[in-house]
Amino acid sequence: MKNRYLKLSGLEPLIITPESNFINVGERTNVTGSRRFLRLIKEEKYGEALAVARDQVEGGAQILDVNMDEGMLDGVHAMVTFLNLIASEPDIARIPIMIDSSKWEIIEAGLQVVQGKCVVNSISLKEGEEAFIRQATLIKRYGAATIVMAFDEVGQADSYERRIEICERSYRILVDIVKFPPEDIIFDPNIFPVATGMEEHRKNAIDFFNATKWIRTNLPYASVSGGVSNVSFSFRGNNTVREAMHSAFLYHAIQHGMNMGIVNPTMLEVYDEIPKDLLEHVEDVLLDRREDATERLLEFAETVKGIKKEDSSKQLAWRENALQERITHSLVKGIDAFIEEDVEEARLTVSKPIQVIEGHLMTGMNVVGDLFGSGKMFLPQVVKSARVMKRAVAYLQPFIEESKDSTTSSAGKILMATVKGDVHDIGKNIVSVVLGCNNYEIVDLGVMVPPEKIIEVAKKEQVDVIGLSGLITPSLDEMVYLANEMEKQDMEIPLLIGGATTSKAHTAVKIAPKYTNSVVHVNDASRAVTVVGNLLQENNKVYKEEIRSEYNKFRDQFLNRTKQKSYVSIEEARENKLLIDWETTEIVRPNFLGTQIIEDLDLTVLLDYIDWSPFFRSWDLHGKFPDILNDEIVGNQASELYEDAKVLLKEVVDKKLLKAKAVFGLFEANSVEDDIEVTLNESHAELVSASHPVNKKKKDSIRKFKFLTLRQQLKKKEGVPNIALSDFIAPKESDKQDYIGCFCVSAGFGTAELAAEYEKNNDDYNSIMIKAIADRLAEAFAEYLHKEVRTSYWGYAAAENLSNEELIKESYKGIRPAPGYPACPDHLEKNTIWEILQVKENIGVELTESLAMWPAASVSGYYFGNAEAKYFGLGKIKEDQLEDYTIRRGISNDLAKKWLSPIIAD
Repeated sequence: MKNRYLKLSGLEPLIITPESNFINVGERTNVTGSRRFLRLIKEEKYGEALAVARDQVEGGAQILDVNMDEGMLDGVHAMVTFLNLIASEPDIARIPIMIDSSKWEIIEAGLQVVQGKCVVNSISLKEGEEAFIRQATLIKRYGAATIVMAFDEVGQADSYERRIEICERSYRILVDIVKFPPEDIIFDPNIFPVATGMEEHRKNAIDFFNATKWIRTNLPYASVSGGVSNVSFSFRGNNTVREAMHSAFLYHAIQHGMNMGIVNPTMLEVYDEIPKDLLEHVEDVLLDRREDATERLLEFAETVKGIKKEDSSKQLAWRENALQERITHSLVKGIDAFIEEDVEEARLTVSKPIQVIEGHLMTGMNVVGDLFGSGKMFLPQVVKSARVMKRAVAYLQPFIEESKDSTTSSAGKILMATVKGDVHDIGKNIVSVVLGCNNYEIVDLGVMVPPEKIIEVAKKEQVDVIGLSGLITPSLDEMVYLANEMEKQDMEIPLLIGGATTSKAHTAVKIAPKYTNSVVHVNDASRAVTVVGNLLQENNKVYKEEIRSEYNKFRDQFLNRTKQKSYVSIEEARENKLLIDWETTEIVRPNFLGTQIIEDLDLTVLLDYIDWSPFFRSWDLHGKFPDILNDEIVGNQASELYEDAKVLLKEVVDKKLLKAKAVFGLFEANSVEDDIEVTLNESHAELVSASHPVNKKKKDSIRKFKFLTLRQQLKKKEGVPNIALSDFIAPKESDKQDYIGCFCVSAGFGTAELAAEYEKNNDDYNSIMIKAIADRLAEAFAEYLHKEVRTSYWGYAAAENLSNEELIKESYKGIRPAPGYPACPDHLEKNTIWEILQVKENIGVELTESLAMWPAASVSGYYFGNAEAKYFGLGKIKEDQLEDYTIRRGISNDLAKKWLSPIIAD
């Protein structure tokens, strides 16, 4: 029974493997735990309730707990309604759901409508084996996983012996009688309060730890979960102690095998930052190390209310430590102020300067790697560590060359490249830095790298692993092509696949079958280290076979699941289009028609429009801004990163280091079935820059273009339409003149040069930072310009007055979808935007052969002003729509398949 991992899904899979970090369950969509959520559900304000769910997802929840157990609620109605609404929100529905209820009728109602593979919370033996078997059988039939409480006919398990007795009995019934997949079983062995003063509660924590370890050892493939906040119930009102207790409890629980649970991130202290005296008192209680542990903690708790962190005067005390400790401290903390001084001192103690790298520096970097791997360091810190390491190596380089001894051992050589046609490399660069910190030699080929070069350099450099990155959907085909070429040339180098549009599904279904050697999808930097380590270990045959077997099974399940979905013909889908009453719909004529150019926007205008949450996600810090700054797990690091970003952003603005440009237009338009006919009437065109080269061209007075849209073909429930973007534009036969806009903005001019300068100075941290800031400015520019269009240029929302938070939540009328994204995954539409707006000629933003924008920090798309316009996911299309599309586009079927292959239903 190899590779039996707990596999859950919303729109995206969540596979919990031994390498997975702790899985956090978002609990605020629970009427028993959130007064606000209860109020919203009671008042049937489901839109606002969905915002609570969205906040949980943005805040880093990997599973969403939904509970509707309240005496005055119709729990079945509330659960079904809310889950159906979640299913229509892709940004929420992407994570799995936990259906949480003590009432079986609510659980079953949820199971009947929930999307993906969910978790039921919970079942137990408290009503006897017959009810337990019946409920488990139904859960299995619905294809869900389940949480099993340590509770039987006698009551809740409150000792180590009772916990393992009930869990083992439950496991054997589920596995042997119900034939329930063991990997779909999650035990909750009951977290009870400690330090209550009652003798029988002394072992509550240590019994949980030991029971968890026993379950993970003796009940194969089962997981363990729990509600952590219960443990500190005795210390309500003293957050200093509660936060320390939660962190210490979680640390030991994870060490014993707890791999998921409900944790409030705002009530956690960083384990390594708990004051030693407080930690000692807390762990004495949790681990039951002293007879008087409770009394001592209660006494000590009174002394730590409102305690503050160490004085700044003590911050340099580490400079008094031994040389190796100082070097390690500099690397761990990312402090480069003293590294050259310390490295010079180290150089004078060795016979060869290379020994400083192999000894002192790698000793420190091994500590960095261990801390990162155990979740005690975060990506921005690791990148800062790399900056210190590079500065140290640069200082030593002249001495190494002089000694004519530059040979040093590495853990392996990794080639990294962003594939042909793609220009995005922030994620690739972060992975490169993290691997470099773990003593891997990196050969970075940069962006837009053709397959021939990747293969040529891989052979020449004799690399051990090839890492491919891509952000846009055409990059996926480039990866498939490269894998096929490597297979033709009998190469045996493992492939790592990463990037925003990549997924385990695409890797398993499209890439892995093309290459007989190992192909592994890596979705974050921390996992890259583990995967590469496993691939390059001496006895790697078992690991490679397990990966291949896992991907083969995943592919079969994925293809079977896809085949089970029902689709309608394109004719039926058009019959079921979104119907808007155009007779009563208000259509506002824009205040301006034609094209406008913004040559050089003052960057200060964009500062109030920046959405910082994606910035932190790019550094693998998950949470919603500004709450993330106070998060007790990543808050300190997020705050430090934010301060660094603001310093660099201020320099960018003050010195005008980046240039922001835009071109946009508003035009007459009408829909013809799934096409949008656009009319450019030059007689009323207005251009901001009359001297611009594009204005000197002689043009016809009227030109016509077509935007092609694609229509959903998944079979919908009755009353739910199959939408295309063209549905938001008045049809030609309505005799109503409608309008559409399109745009391209960029804040990337100057980014590549600045990044290269930082890299030249061994500063990967700021090289990555400037790209991340440019991305945020480009998105802010798109947000700002859309607001200007709505309120001024088009003017259909002239009275709009929204905060930045409301703008980020898109609480406005109209949408600005972009080619390549869920509603319009057809990148070829960019060509039409570029032709209409003359983007390259007007502002210099170019399209690569794979239709990525250069500079990378650029955004393009459409403007729709109709009140009914909304974002949606197209999903898969069938062959009949593909054939129809090739005729409308005027291209071959093969070319259409090349661009649309990710969305064609198998």
